[in-house]
Amino acid sequence: MIVPYIYKFYLLLLLATICKALPKEVKKCHFGAEKCIIDSMNYVIKHYPKGIPEFGLKPIDVVDIGDARLLETDQSGPIWIRVKLTKQVNYGFENTTITKVEGFEKDPTISHLTISGRIPSLVHKGLFDATGHIAFITMNLTGVSTSEFQNMRFTIKLKSTIEFRNNKRYLKIYELVPSVQIDRWILWMDDLFKENSDLTIMVNRIFNEGWVEVWNEWESPILETFAGVFLGMIKDIFDRISYEDMFLPSI
Repeated sequence: MIVPYIYKFYLLLLLATICKALPKEVKKCHFGAEKCIIDSMNYVIKHYPKGIPEFGLKPIDVVDIGDARLLETDQSGPIWIRVKLTKQVNYGFENTTITKVEGFEKDPTISHLTISGRIPSLVHKGLFDATGHIAFITMNLTGVSTSEFQNMRFTIKLKSTIEFRNNKRYLKIYELVPSVQIDRWILWMDDLFKENSDLTIMVNRIFNEGWVEVWNEWESPILETFAGVFLGMIKDIFDRISYEDMFLPSI
């Protein structure tokens, strides 16, 4: 699913915009200079959709995602379902606008670090593998799915501590709390029922008519699961780059 990878992208982007390794045309910022940080992040989004290889920032116009188990309910009852997503790709991160950042002060542990933004349209494509059981009926469904998340607004809140190494401070993230709001979720699952195209069309229509209920039911476990995965990823980034090296010297 696309949601957790938003968090990985924007934290990588934050590092890219304020690190010394950036191209000279990207403005560097002082601690707490929120408008400067926002402007620099948006500059990178607009001018470097293919990433910055020398820094390690990957392309943001096409983002590959690893396999993920979207849903798995208890199989002891009469109704259960498992949904796995594979070969996933996201499109649309390059159209992001960062709208707010907070907490990037000289002492980042005083408050939460926060990044907020908006994506007009984020498209997710991949393969789905769903297995379920309802009463005496067992279902095995596979196919290609395409999702569009319209007008996505996100906020990422980070809690951190400081570790000293070689007389420099390194940020250690110990908790990540994401929140996401969307105006619309459009989903189409091809070949849901390979021998009955009418049934495939009907199920897709039912899903899209009731997308709000599905989103509300799945949002919490999706964010909780992938926030933990992402936290493991970003620890290595902050472990390599000291907090001082991310900003201009204090005045």
